[in-house]
Amino acid sequence: MTEEPSADVRDLATRVFDMARDGDAASLATYVDAGVPVDLTNEKGDTLVMLAAYHGHADAVAVLAARGADVDRLNDRGQAPVAGAVFKGEDAVVRVLVEAGADPLAGHPTAVDTARMFGREDLLALLTAP
Repeated sequence: MTEEPSADVRDLATRVFDMARDGDAASLATYVDAGVPVDLTNEKGDTLVMLAAYHGHADAVAVLAARGADVDRLNDRGQAPVAGAVFKGEDAVVRVLVEAGADPLAGHPTAVDTARMFGREDLLALLTAP
């Protein structure tokens, strides 16, 4: 049986997830450097990278990737951060994730499929570049 985290731990996790959603790259760096797991996930399986990517915060994604975040970690719905960024039209985030080694074929739908679905030939070229 897994022990429930304390109220203080839940409060800290909530604040860190909010930092990712808000794009507070400096605070994320500070907390991760102090020991918060870079691949911390919420109740939906969304990582800090997923939340930062989906909300369009390229700087926060870059800070997390530089600290070893798994840029391909799927959430509980089988979605990858790069596909979410393509879906949201967050071009700068897509570029950061590709530079960090994100797999454009991870998850379902994949980032490649999403780019095709929305006619984003520019992102498709980036995602399928050799």
